[in-house]
Amino acid sequence: MDTAAPSFRAATPDDVPVLVGLIESAYRGAASREGWTTEADILEGQRTDAEGVLAVIEGADSRLTVVESGGETVACCQLEHRGDHAYFGMFAVRPALQGAGLGRLVLAEAERFARDEWDVAELHMTVISVREDLIAWYVRRGYQRTGQTSPFPYGEERFGLPTRDDLEFELLTKKLV
Repeated sequence: MDTAAPSFRAATPDDVPVLVGLIESAYRGAASREGWTTEADILEGQRTDAEGVLAVIEGADSRLTVVESGGETVACCQLEHRGDHAYFGMFAVRPALQGAGLGRLVLAEAERFARDEWDVAELHMTVISVREDLIAWYVRRGYQRTGQTSPFPYGEERFGLPTRDDLEFELLTKKLV
C-alpha cells in the first residue's frame, strides 16, 4: 500500500472476482496466515463466493465498500441498512497490510457512512465467539459484547467447513451518536 490515504467507493459487479479473492485470502487457506484475521484453524473451505458478494452489491438496503490504495483493492466491508441500525460484515483487509491501521480506517468510514448517510444510531456485527482476539480488537474500538449468540450454520458448506463443534456467533454493537 502506498502512503496516500485510501479511497472508498461502492462496489460494482465488475469488482466481484477481486473481492472474492480478497475475502478468501483474509480468512482461509495458507495466504490468510500472513495476517492475524485468519479463520484457517477453525474453518476450512470457502468464506464466500461470487453469488454471495454480488447479492450484497445488488441488495437494495446494502452497500459493499471497496477500499483502494495505489490503484489496488486493499480492503472491503459490507453495510446493510436494517431500520434503526446497520449491520457490518464481509470485512477484509489484505493479509500483508493487516496490523498497520488500515482496518481501523475502514471501520471508522463504515461507522461514518452508516451514521451520516443512513442516519442510524447503532452498528451491529456478529463475530465467531471463539475469535477472542478479533472480539478484543472490536471492543477496543468501542463495541460492546451483548452476550447474545446465534448458531453457526453447520452443514451449510457455503459458510465453510468447521473443524470444531463449538462455533457460534456473538452479537457486538456500538452506538454511533
